[in-house]
Amino acid sequence: MLAAPDLRDTILGAWRTNNRVTVFLVEHLPSQLWGASVPGAPRRTVRMIVGHIHNARCMWIKMVGKEHGLPVPDSVDRRRVSRRELVSALKRSSVGISSLLRLGCDYGGRIPIPSTYVWRNLPLDVGHVLAYFVAHEGHHRGQIVLLARQLGHRLPLSTTSGLWQWTKRSREAGG
Repeated sequence: MLAAPDLRDTILGAWRTNNRVTVFLVEHLPSQLWGASVPGAPRRTVRMIVGHIHNARCMWIKMVGKEHGLPVPDSVDRRRVSRRELVSALKRSSVGISSLLRLGCDYGGRIPIPSTYVWRNLPLDVGHVLAYFVAHEGHHRGQIVLLARQLGHRLPLSTTSGLWQWTKRSREAGG
C-alpha cells in the first residue's frame, strides 16, 4: 500500500487560485456597478457583497485561527471600501486562509478545534475548509455576475469566461 501523499501544495494552490478568481472579478467590475444597489435589498450594494467576502474570511481566521497564533486581518467598512483597498484586503485575508489551511496540514489534515469555535457546523479538516470557502466565494461571484445583468451592466465575455479559466488564474496566482 502506498503512503498517503502530502497534498499541502495542492490545497494551498487551489486556495490561491480561488482567491485570484475572486480578485479577477473585482478588478473587472464596471465602476458604475461598484456602488449599485441590489434589487430587492436597496441598502445592500455590490461593494458590500465583495466586502462581505473579505470580512467573512477575517471572521473565520479570528474564530478558528487566532487561538493558534494566526494574525487576524482587519475587516473593511463594506459601505465605504474602495476597489483598490478591497483588492489589498483580499490579499491579506487570503494569506490568513492559507495559514489556516497550512495549520490543518501541519496537524495531519485537521485544524485543531479552538475553544472559540462554537458554531461547529463546518468540519475542520482541510478538505471541508477549502471546499467551504471556495463554495462561499463562488456563490457570491455568481451573485455579482447576475446582479450585473439585472442592473444593465452585463459583464463582457472575457470577464465571465475568465472566472472559469482556472489554469490561467493559477499561473497568475503563482501556482
